[in-house]
Amino acid sequence: MARPHGMTDATWLAGAVIAAPLLGALCSVLAGRRVERTGWPIAVLALGATTLLTAWLAVLIAAGGPVRATLGGEGFVEIGVRADAFSAIIALLDVVLALGALAYTRHAGPRGNRFYGGYLLFVASVLAITLAGDLLTTFLGVQVMIAASARLVTSADSQRADYAARKLLVVGSVGSGVYLLGAALLARATGSVYMETVAEGVAAIGHSDPLVVAAFVASAGGLAVVVSMVPFHTWLAEAHAVAPDAVSALLSGVVPAAGVYAFVRVVYTVFTAEFLAANRVVVVGLIGFGVATVLIGSLFALAQTEIKLMLAYSTISQFGLVVAGLAIANETAVFGAIFQLVGHGLVKGALCVVAGILFVRFGAKSLEEYAGLAKRMPVVGASFVALGIAMIGLPPTVGFVGKWYIALGAVEAGLWPVAGVVLVSTLFSLGYVVPFIDRLYFHDPDPGAERVGGGTVTRWTLLLVAIAAASAFAIGLSSAWIESLLRPAIDGLL
Repeated sequence: MARPHGMTDATWLAGAVIAAPLLGALCSVLAGRRVERTGWPIAVLALGATTLLTAWLAVLIAAGGPVRATLGGEGFVEIGVRADAFSAIIALLDVVLALGALAYTRHAGPRGNRFYGGYLLFVASVLAITLAGDLLTTFLGVQVMIAASARLVTSADSQRADYAARKLLVVGSVGSGVYLLGAALLARATGSVYMETVAEGVAAIGHSDPLVVAAFVASAGGLAVVVSMVPFHTWLAEAHAVAPDAVSALLSGVVPAAGVYAFVRVVYTVFTAEFLAANRVVVVGLIGFGVATVLIGSLFALAQTEIKLMLAYSTISQFGLVVAGLAIANETAVFGAIFQLVGHGLVKGALCVVAGILFVRFGAKSLEEYAGLAKRMPVVGASFVALGIAMIGLPPTVGFVGKWYIALGAVEAGLWPVAGVVLVSTLFSLGYVVPFIDRLYFHDPDPGAERVGGGTVTRWTLLLVAIAAASAFAIGLSSAWIESLLRPAIDGLL
């Protein structure tokens, strides 16, 4: 099989980014056989090292450009590596969210070496997806991420959690299996699994060739299941609702984002924008599924009174918007989709932690139970408002910038109905976020709320959500600078 060549310091660093949490997961499980309660320090060390390595990789990419090479060979399994500005931003987002959720587990749980081992395995799989340069590594990363996610969901230790985890595992595995079918078709047709080489083979065969179209439908469709696109969305809502709060933050902020990243690589790196131009029916189908996911996810979110279910269906809706933006396939909409992807991960992950804080402290998880809680925890209440504004998409937050560019890209492409859907999704977001804000500030608290929860929340956790809330505004205000960083990567995609 043909493959890319070239080895740089950044290539080995990309391998180390994946290896660090993987080694930490192994150490956590092995250490737990002899000494319990060693999982937390091992996880902190492993994720701390991973964060530093990821930041170092981002600096090297900014200075030296994209990385495309292989690791292994000569008797070892070869792994394709591909990293650019897009990869670096998503990888940094992943490790920052993982660190934040890890800090929350210190006091809120769950704990144990097995849990932290699964946690680190999850992080390693997500980073493998983000830095994969071949179709098989992407498949392995997706499959391990699904299995690790299911294991983390079961740490809630309930029958509902076990059922949700089994559903996640089955549905996610079916999606990754369908993706593998598409990858196998491409490998058979082009003689390679490396993304750039496959792209050359696809161009040589012809973008309208039935085999190429079938491979696209299988690979992109399988990843759509992982992203939780309608009608394959229920697994995310069920798992999100019953998982521990830290795991819910990962399910909302990281799992669909990893699926979308893989989707972007398949669509734009393997099949390329020329495929979309040659198959307008495919584009219409992707936009249609994206719009349907936005509307259905929003309607379900409107109907929820439990905070975690509302956040879960909001996630489904937001990623429908991201996919629609990617399918529009111009620079403006693609930048908006990527910006929305990053912003959503930050905002939704932090909101899950805020919801966890209010549950730990007051036992509050429904709309009625949120009454008056902002008076008892002003910092948490203010953070909820700031993050809620960002999730709605009001200026000058990160959520506004993403939606604005998607809508602007739709107008540039003459797709006015899609721009209208962006506006409708914002109105829907107002409909399901504002009631919780109203309850927090303008209703009398439940006298028994203090007795239901009663747990403690550290100042570090409060500082964490406050920083996330401030970042939602800071990133929105820095959008022009971020666009300049992403421009080379977007140009490379299109």
